[in-house]
Amino acid sequence: MEDFFNYRRRKSSIVNIGNTPLGGDNPIRIQSMANVSTMDTDAAVCQAIRMIEAGAEYVRFTAQGEREARNLGVIRKQLSEAGYTTPLVADIHFNPRAADAAAEEVEKVRINPGNYVDKVKTFDLQEYTDEEYAAELQKIRDRFIPFLNICKAHGTAIRIGVNHGSLSDRIMSRYGDTPEGMVASCMEFLRICRDENFPDVVISIKASNTVVMVKTVRLLVRTMEAEDMYYPLHLGVTEAGDGEDGRIKSAVGIGALLSDGIGDTIRVSLSEDPEAEIPVARKLVDYILEREGHEPVETSPAPGYDPVTADRRHSRVTERIGGNFPPVVISDRSNGDFEFDHASQPDYIYIGKEDPENLPDNFRLLVDAHFWKERPNAYPFFIASEIDELKDYSVPLKFIRLTYRDLTDRVIEVLKQDKSVIVILSTHHRNGIAAERAAMHHLLAAGCDVPVILHRDYRETDIEALQLKAAIDFGTLLLDGFGDGIMLHNEGSETMVTDSCMFGILQATRTRISKTEYISCPSCGRTLYDLQTTIARIKKATSHLKGLKIGIMGCIVNGPGEMADADYGYVGAGKNRISLYKGKECVLKNIPEEEAVERLVQLIKESGDWTDH
Repeated sequence: MEDFFNYRRRKSSIVNIGNTPLGGDNPIRIQSMANVSTMDTDAAVCQAIRMIEAGAEYVRFTAQGEREARNLGVIRKQLSEAGYTTPLVADIHFNPRAADAAAEEVEKVRINPGNYVDKVKTFDLQEYTDEEYAAELQKIRDRFIPFLNICKAHGTAIRIGVNHGSLSDRIMSRYGDTPEGMVASCMEFLRICRDENFPDVVISIKASNTVVMVKTVRLLVRTMEAEDMYYPLHLGVTEAGDGEDGRIKSAVGIGALLSDGIGDTIRVSLSEDPEAEIPVARKLVDYILEREGHEPVETSPAPGYDPVTADRRHSRVTERIGGNFPPVVISDRSNGDFEFDHASQPDYIYIGKEDPENLPDNFRLLVDAHFWKERPNAYPFFIASEIDELKDYSVPLKFIRLTYRDLTDRVIEVLKQDKSVIVILSTHHRNGIAAERAAMHHLLAAGCDVPVILHRDYRETDIEALQLKAAIDFGTLLLDGFGDGIMLHNEGSETMVTDSCMFGILQATRTRISKTEYISCPSCGRTLYDLQTTIARIKKATSHLKGLKIGIMGCIVNGPGEMADADYGYVGAGKNRISLYKGKECVLKNIPEEEAVERLVQLIKESGDWTDH
């Protein structure tokens, strides 16, 4: 994080993972996780091959116990005999003995500090004296060091995987459910690794909330560097969901960090087949790497700005844009497309030189200044060369499109004086995030509080590529605290697609909630029901409940924790059995799966959170 404005990868240490080392100058690796039973050897081998052939460089399997951990050795052997040497990773929760066994069978073992030794999360906050806290830490050392010795003996790497939803009660009691708590949980284990001279460590800190995830990873990097640690990082947004929402949410969280040069391997966690995750991850990484060797952006961060603690930039309010108002959405309709989707209807539309007769009066219009006619719902739109003409238009709201290079001292003075102006901040720089960041820091340093709409142009016929690129570019800046609105133009797709994308990005950054949010896990061998079918059924029943957050979890591992952020939860409790949560509280246990969606709807209605179409 030394340079906000010029892309270069963070220098991390190298971790040896089978024949695919991680970190240092190695490529950003892509991985996924199987969702078949680890005890179904044939299915596991077949799925691993599909993932590898799709481009996975590491393949992860859950290992609930020693039996599953040992069977990973059988899976490893069969894959090797078939000519597939891609490293396998065991995913361990609650069971240190399973971790010990897995370390003898596969190339890497993931453990979760929140439940490796500490008791299962109960949300039962209790006070720990310093002596009691130290005793708990000694318990971790006593159990963790023998595991590290097994890893040393077998050349096995480890991942310390902290999840927002599964911090131990011990950590929660001292830090709460905070970025500081997540970092503290991770550092306890890292310090033991360093003390024991064990270098083959990868770290992940994940959350379903992109704001928490990004700020926590930034804080972790800073904390590690202060202690001269440079371990590589695995990035992912947990429970991102499926479809457009899952892609946008993943791209916002992962992309914001990769844009800062942070991240050595990624997993896009979609509630879809594992092999579907890999091309999404590949597109995401490739887009980030396009900015390598870009023309330098030479500027300095605004005094006092801190990306770990940054809140939304203070801007003046002009016609309900800026201040604490939710970011607005401006749809570019200059191509004459005036069809709208009620679910993602923009606040303003840009019509360029057109003056269509078929638009209802309730649309607020941006019109190129030289074609603008005075009427209650139309506002002039200027370009940088027309800045001296702003003063000739006596209207309550004016828009001007500027780039970073346009922000001269004279232009900034005009923006300070004319309180009716909104900036449409655009860029054609190869590292557009850096250029727009530089503009925002320039405005901050100059004390200019003009509201700013972030603007980007794309030429994408691939809708998924558009979703990923726009989510990275807009999402990074919104998570930085910048932007009073967004405006996305794409040559190559229907305008309703770009509108939906903009609302999805604002939702993913928690800056404007416009629809139901589904915190759904990507499925794994622990999942206790058909996740994809269930998500579709729940969405069909509840997608009109604007602003509600519903957690859909395959099992109990991260369920209650990750859903601490959700209003309602649907969690696999046993084979074809579901438990329903309201917030953190389990209110209905072990319901037959065939009744569970209907009972969830009933629970939402009884709680007063249901609104009909």
